[in-house]
Amino acid sequence: MPFRPVAQEKLSHAVVGQIEQLILRGILRPGERLPSERELAERFSVSRPSLRDAISQLQASGLLSAKPGAGIYVAEVLGSAFAPALVELFARHDEAVFDYLSFRSDMEGLAAMRAARLGSDTDLAVIQTIFEKMEKSHAKRDAHEEAQLDAQFHMAIIEASHNVVMLHMMRSMYDLLRSGVFYNRQMMFKQSTSREALLEQHRAINSALQARDPSAAQAAVEAHLNYVAAALSDQQKAERNEGIALQRLQHETKG
Repeated sequence: MPFRPVAQEKLSHAVVGQIEQLILRGILRPGERLPSERELAERFSVSRPSLRDAISQLQASGLLSAKPGAGIYVAEVLGSAFAPALVELFARHDEAVFDYLSFRSDMEGLAAMRAARLGSDTDLAVIQTIFEKMEKSHAKRDAHEEAQLDAQFHMAIIEASHNVVMLHMMRSMYDLLRSGVFYNRQMMFKQSTSREALLEQHRAINSALQARDPSAAQAAVEAHLNYVAAALSDQQKAERNEGIALQRLQHETKG
């Protein structure tokens, strides 16, 4: 008969399983510091030796890392899906910007559909809360804060789609966006016309999600990212035209 005795699970294995799930689901994020050993042992209701055994296993697997004198952290490597050479290549070529936005439109449109269908009421409440923060930030005209909230809003939609592969892949994509590899997001929030348009686009995305309308949510995300792509294209053309105009001016003033 294909049956085997059931062995009692070691406490450390149960702790490993819980922490792995938290990392897999994106609840524990790359670079995040874990609570102290005493606090963790209390939360898991295990002894410190069992906890140390679990932490050791997770460090050996590369999911956690220790910083001397600072504690235990979720390994940063989880958010680094792109090799440095590829990141530099992206940064040097404009075509990568538009391929990036096209990829985001496809993935985030799908994520928005899934979030509208599968997201819990709590997921949608998180998205609503971030959007309300965006409205307040918009009133303050804080471009840096608006750009940060923009990334949080989009990542909250990805999280609400409940697809862990998409979650980690898109988190890596947003790390590149935050670091300015593709374009400076803050510039989009420094122009009054684009600021107003972007807020309304995010409002449309949020409204479709709160109404649990998958098609409308996908369409709103795609419209938003198409707008961003068009704005960036116009900006690049304007910069090229200004460069040519400066050359003409320099030529005319030589004589």
